[in-house]
Amino acid sequence: MLDKVQKITDADFEKEVSKSAVPVLVDFWAEWCGPCRIVGPILDQLAPAYRGRLKIAKLNVDENQDAPTRFGVMNIPTMIVFKNGKEAERIVGAMSKSELEAKLDRVLKG
Repeated sequence: MLDKVQKITDADFEKEVSKSAVPVLVDFWAEWCGPCRIVGPILDQLAPAYRGRLKIAKLNVDENQDAPTRFGVMNIPTMIVFKNGKEAERIVGAMSKSELEAKLDRVLKG
């Protein structure tokens, strides 16, 4: 499962993100969001490359409102990288695969 983008909910956020042994990128998204539909395939491409080093997860903000509220997600797509259960990086808006890779690599090295 770690080589694919995982769907998470408010109910399993604590287990899948806060208590994860590896850093987790959470993509806060919605079905109706155009830029979110651009980011989705990029995350699908990146997931296998980061297997074992980073878990990539998606949380639908229309179906799950606790986590977006708790982390102050105001715009989507918002991607937050959590390390040891704490926010390490926040990325707001769509970006290219190479830009996203550069940000993720920087966070994972730091």
